[in-house]
Amino acid sequence: MLMPMATVFTKIINGELPGRFVYEDDEIVAFLTIEPMTQGHTLVVPREEIDKWQDVDPDVFARIMRVSQLIGKAVCKAFNAERAGVIIAGLEVPHLHVHVFPAYNLTDFGFANVDRNPSPESLDEAQAKIKAALAELT
Repeated sequence: MLMPMATVFTKIINGELPGRFVYEDDEIVAFLTIEPMTQGHTLVVPREEIDKWQDVDPDVFARIMRVSQLIGKAVCKAFNAERAGVIIAGLEVPHLHVHVFPAYNLTDFGFANVDRNPSPESLDEAQAKIKAALAELT
C-alpha cells in the first residue's frame, strides 16, 4: 500500500525545505509565502495534514482562525495597513492554509497579481517586521 507523500507545507514545517516562520506552536505554524500578494503575505497552517477546511475538527479550525487573527493584527501593525485580508483557497497545496496579508484595496485580493519573484531581502524584512509586531502584541 502506498503512503501519500508529504505536502510541501509539511516539508517546510519539518525543516526539509526552507521557510520564513513568524509564528509556531504545537498545532499551528505561520510562515511567509514565496509568492506574496502584498509584502507580509503569511500562510497560517496546521501541522497536521488536513486538505479541506470544511473537514477540519471545529476546535482545530477555531485555533487556526485565532492564530490567523493574531497574524492579521501583526501584518496591519507591521505594514501600516488599515485592514488584513484573509483567504482560504486550498487549490495550490492539498494542506489547509489561511492566507493573511496586509490589504490596502480590493486589487490586493487577487492571486493573479502575486509577486512571483520577491527579493530575499524583501521577504527577510517582512519576516522581521511581523515578528517584531507579534512581540508587541503578545
